[in-house]
Amino acid sequence: MMISILDQAPISAGKTAKEALETSVKIAQLGDKNGYTRYWIAEHHDLPGLASSAPEIMLSYIGARTETIRLGTGAVLLPNYKPYKVAETHNMLATLFPGRIDIGIGRSPGGSAEASMALTENFLEQIKKYPDSVKELLNFIHNAFPSDHLFSNITAAPLPEIPPLPWILGTSKKSAQLAADNGTAYAYAHFMSDHEGSAILTAYRDGFKANERMKQPKALLAVSAICAKTTEEAEQLALSGYLWKIQIAKGEHPKGIPSLKEASQYSFTDAEKEMIKDMKKKLIIGNASEVKQQLHDLQCLYEVDEIMILTIVHSEKDRIQSYRLIAEAMFNH
Repeated sequence: MMISILDQAPISAGKTAKEALETSVKIAQLGDKNGYTRYWIAEHHDLPGLASSAPEIMLSYIGARTETIRLGTGAVLLPNYKPYKVAETHNMLATLFPGRIDIGIGRSPGGSAEASMALTENFLEQIKKYPDSVKELLNFIHNAFPSDHLFSNITAAPLPEIPPLPWILGTSKKSAQLAADNGTAYAYAHFMSDHEGSAILTAYRDGFKANERMKQPKALLAVSAICAKTTEEAEQLALSGYLWKIQIAKGEHPKGIPSLKEASQYSFTDAEKEMIKDMKKKLIIGNASEVKQQLHDLQCLYEVDEIMILTIVHSEKDRIQSYRLIAEAMFNH
């Protein structure tokens, strides 16, 4: 089984955005040296505790500091932009780092309604156009517009020898069908979905339309995971992430991922404890052997060859160790 990294560039309380982004570099480098297949960094706007608003900039920075790991936007939020500019940006990356660039495509706003208004004139209208925008982006990426199309005489320069590999990201049959119809790879966000994921991935595979660029369906599963030397330590580390999400859900504006001390001393209400129970349902957690078994169980359930791991804890050291322990368990380093 292949394993990969999904990074949201979380800012820990008491740390700066620059420190968070430098940690992202360290995690990508760890993945590069320890057998991870790809590293994706997400796009968020004006969200407390997350530093990556422009993943394509981070990928150029990270690409220069890694050697072989695939790099991707996870996802670029297409309704915020014109497809042509997105294609140019990713073609530039694919020219700089041949055979290493993925373009993960998503439709969510990635932030507040006000942030969406600041990014685009009419986000809801762009959502309606999303399927057409995806097709337009793919045509730019592959330089494949029909000869009679308005854009047939322009290219998203520079055109790399190996185009970025497109992935549709999503949590529903609608996104799975979009990926299938366009013959792209599909990434199912298990960590943020309330739907039955196995049925969604089956729909993707059954509906997949082969093309000259991708003959067979290709899917991965994105999960949240925390791994530590002991189960008890992993459970303790998870408290910071729980509290952070609860604070955001309550409309508060936390200054980063809470420290373990703050999370341990916080008195969770009964309603908040119920929220934590729901969070745990989507979280892979435990020591290395336990996490390895849970990942293999998910692989069998969803019938995927690759699982992408998102880890949110307060400490940079604990976050890096989690990814390292998982690699050691999966690859017997």
